[in-house]
Amino acid sequence: MTSTKNNPTPRALTSKKTVAQKSGKSAKKDVAKLSRWLHIYLSMVSFAIVLFFAVTGLTLNHPSWLGGDKQIESKLKGKLDAKWVNNPDTNKVARLEIVEWMRNKHQVKGAVSEFRIDDSEVTVTFKGPAYSADAFIDREKGTYELSEIKMGIVAIMNDLHKGRDSGTGWGWVIDISAVFLTLVSLTGLILMLFLKKKRVSGLVSAIIGLLLCYLLYVWLVP
Repeated sequence: MTSTKNNPTPRALTSKKTVAQKSGKSAKKDVAKLSRWLHIYLSMVSFAIVLFFAVTGLTLNHPSWLGGDKQIESKLKGKLDAKWVNNPDTNKVARLEIVEWMRNKHQVKGAVSEFRIDDSEVTVTFKGPAYSADAFIDREKGTYELSEIKMGIVAIMNDLHKGRDSGTGWGWVIDISAVFLTLVSLTGLILMLFLKKKRVSGLVSAIIGLLLCYLLYVWLVP
């Protein structure tokens, strides 16, 4: 007699295939559900920042539309404690006191981008989005002249879009926004792949879009 213990019956093979098919379908459903969940909620969480970068993409390309290229320049004069600057040892120049004086006295904004000391003068430069201020301090007398340039809200938004003089923290916001946009795009692509009737046309549209971007680059960029 021939033993059948090691030879699965057709019914057993069919049962194993059915289980594998069900497992595969379940995994696909889980991927589709996760992609849909991520696509919806990442889109909503990042809605404001995506809208911000979309709008500022226009204002950045056309700064004159809403007065983004206008600026107000003002010059101020004053005197601080000469002891802070007239010490022959430049390492003992009171950097912190000078910076805080400018902030408290004239409401100077932005971060200190340069603090330069030479034989006769101390120069302090502050930079922020759509903002700059330069203080020129006489080391002998302690007198100074402050030149300040301010621009409007559109210019501020444009500089935030570029991350110019916006600090490390805002740089992280830009990076996180880029990650969100990448995830939203990829999850949208994954969802499209689960739509049998739209899969081919969707992929063709994506490829056409990529080719158009490349052709526009070749055609329009010198």
